[in-house]
Amino acid sequence: MGGEPARARGRHRSRCHRRRALHRHGAQARQSAGAQARGAAAGGGLLRRGRRHALAAPHRDAARHRARHFLRAAGLALILADLALTFGVLSLIAFGGMPSVMPEMQRLVVDVKGWTTPAQFIQLFAIAQAAPGPNVLIVSLIGWRAAGLPGALVALLAVCAPAAVLSWWIADLWERFKDSPWRRAIQRAISPLVVGLTLSGGYVLCTPATPDWRLWVIAAGAATAVFARRVNPLWLLAAGGAAGGLLLSG
Repeated sequence: MGGEPARARGRHRSRCHRRRALHRHGAQARQSAGAQARGAAAGGGLLRRGRRHALAAPHRDAARHRARHFLRAAGLALILADLALTFGVLSLIAFGGMPSVMPEMQRLVVDVKGWTTPAQFIQLFAIAQAAPGPNVLIVSLIGWRAAGLPGALVALLAVCAPAAVLSWWIADLWERFKDSPWRRAIQRAISPLVVGLTLSGGYVLCTPATPDWRLWVIAAGAATAVFARRVNPLWLLAAGGAAGGLLLSG
């Protein structure tokens, strides 16, 4: 009789133990399931963020490309405007052609704007003079060096258009006063002025950075040949190139 209550108590404890074990395992299972769900949610968020990042990357690259293109275009536009203004003003004071404003052109192009070095300026001038065509070709070479083909076209147009328009406008007015004494006086004064400006341009070309006696020798030889023998300029260019190769090499 005494064993029956003991067995009953044992069965009761066994059932309680199983219920506690089931409750404990169920809680652990629920915690594990919750952790897995949270991990899956976090992983899904990461995947969604990664997908959004991957989709947004091409748009960011395109925006950066557009920004770089805009900056390049803006920089080119500023250089072109500067070329137009610089050579447009020079064309209005170029009495006798561009060699008469060579000192001012050299100052603006080399010292102020920095489009060329002194040596490069002389080389561009020599190329422009050797090439067939007007002496304004130097401005197209300077424009090409500053901003490529658009710069060459803008510089050439800037140096030709204002002077052409001004000449067309003044020609009729100048013709009206062809018998006026002050017109004859102005014409007589302009001639030596152009000579002086051209000589100053020659000095600038012979002194690119510091005075160089070899450049002066070449210039004096060319001037002597022109005055004494009336030598064709093409022969002078060839002789000057040969003399430069001998004197300036090394």
